[in-house]
Amino acid sequence: MQLSNVLHAAQGQLAAAASSRRCRPVAATTLRVTCAAGGKQNVLVVGSGGREHALAWKLAQSPSCGTLFVAPGNAGTELEPGMVTLPQLNPSNHKQVIDFCREKGVDFVVVGPEQPLVEGLVDALTEAGVTAFGPTAAAAQLEGSKAFMKDICRKYNIPTAQYETFIDPASAKAFITQCGAPIVVKTSGLAAGKGVIVAQTLEEAYQAVDDMMLNNAFGEAGTTVVVEEFLTGEEASFFAFIDGENCVPLVGAQDHKAVGEGDTGPNTGGMGSYSPAPVLTPEIERQVMEQLIYPTARGMCAEGTPFRGVIFAGLMIKDGQAKLLEHNVRFGDPECQSLMVRLQSDLLESLQAQCRGEEVKLEWSANPSLTVVLAAKGYPGLYAKGGAIRGLEGVTGAKVFHAGTAMKDGQVVSSGGRVLGVTATGNDVLEAQQKAYAAVDAIDFPDGFCRRDIGWRAVARLREEAQ
Repeated sequence: MQLSNVLHAAQGQLAAAASSRRCRPVAATTLRVTCAAGGKQNVLVVGSGGREHALAWKLAQSPSCGTLFVAPGNAGTELEPGMVTLPQLNPSNHKQVIDFCREKGVDFVVVGPEQPLVEGLVDALTEAGVTAFGPTAAAAQLEGSKAFMKDICRKYNIPTAQYETFIDPASAKAFITQCGAPIVVKTSGLAAGKGVIVAQTLEEAYQAVDDMMLNNAFGEAGTTVVVEEFLTGEEASFFAFIDGENCVPLVGAQDHKAVGEGDTGPNTGGMGSYSPAPVLTPEIERQVMEQLIYPTARGMCAEGTPFRGVIFAGLMIKDGQAKLLEHNVRFGDPECQSLMVRLQSDLLESLQAQCRGEEVKLEWSANPSLTVVLAAKGYPGLYAKGGAIRGLEGVTGAKVFHAGTAMKDGQVVSSGGRVLGVTATGNDVLEAQQKAYAAVDAIDFPDGFCRRDIGWRAVARLREEAQ
C-alpha cells in the first residue's frame, strides 16, 4: 500500500502571517545584545569539530576580533596562530562557560554544534548578559526533535516526506507493514548524523525499529522514532540566517553522507562536501526560500519560539522541486568548511549584525570549494583512536581543518571518527577536487581512509557541459 494512502491528511493551515515574510516580534525572547559595533571583541567558539575549526579560522581574520578562544577545540585550533584552545572548558557546564566569559571579557560566543544548542547554552549566556549566536533551546527543537520538526512542516504546509511518529515499537512495525519498503526510519533525537536508516526491505525497517527502540543503539534519541516516505532525487544543503523576523539566504552545498564511494554503505556525519551545488539552481533556491525557509520562520514565531541563528535545510530535489528532509539549527559539517573558504565577507561583523537584527549582506567567491573528510578506519562503526598523523606541515594548495584530533607529546593524533577535512578551491569544481585529493595524498595517516569520489555529481555535470 502506498504511504500516501496510509498517512493522515495534512492538518492545519498557515498562520495568519503567512502572506508576509516577517514574523510577529516576540519581545520576551529578543536577544540581549551587549557587544556594540566597532572595537575589538573577544570571541569564544564552542565546539571541537571541523566546523568549529573553520568558523574560528574565519572569525580570526576579522579586524574586530581580539582574543579568540575555542572550547574544547582540537589539535588544529591549538596549532593555529593567535587562537587559544581550552580543552578543559566543558560546554555542558553553563556556569563554567559563563564564568570564563566574565573572567576573560568575552563579548561574543559562537555555538557551533547542535548538542549545546539543544541543552540551552545560548539561553544561559543570554540570561547572563553575554551575546551568543545561535537559537534558544526551544527553537533548537527543530533539530533536537525530528518529531517536532515534522509537526511544524505538517502544520505550516512545508513540503516534506509524509510521515508518522511512534513511541511504541509494535505500532511502528505495523505502520511499516502497511506502507511497504523502501521506507525511512529515523530517531527523533540527536544521533550525530547516524540516526537515519533508509530501509530497502521490511526486514531492514523492522531491525531499525528494534535497534532504535529496544536495543538502545542510539540511547535516548531512539525512544521516539519517525517513519517516513522514501523520497528519490538529489540531495543538497541550503543555509539561511533567520533573526526571528527576517530570512537572509546564504549559499548551498552538497554533502556526501554515505561512507562508501558511489553513495553506498551506512550513513555518516558526512564524508565530504562541495559548494556551490549545481543542482541548486536560482529557481530552486527561490522555491526553497518561499516554501521552506520563510514558512519555517513564520511557524516558529507563531509557536512562540522564534528562531535566531543559521538554519540548514537538508533538501531532496526532483523535477525542479525541493522537499525538506530535515532542519539543522547550525552550520553543517563538513559543509561549513566548504562555505568558509568561499566567504569573502567579515564573518564576525556579519554574525554580530545578525544578532543586532541589522541587515546582513554576504559576499561569496565564485570559485567552487571541495572538502574531503579523512576518517578513522572502521568509522562509522568501531574505530581506533590515537593514530599518528604526519605530513600536515607539507600540505600546499589546500586548508586542512581538524575535527577528531588531539595533541599527544607534540604529535597530532586521531581522537574521533571524522578526523580531518581537507578543503581546496579552484576555478571549477574539478580543479578544487584535484587540489583537495593532492593534499590528502600528502598526509601520512595509516589509520585513516577517505572516499575518492567527493564531488562526483558536479564533476560529471562539468564534463557533460564541456562536450
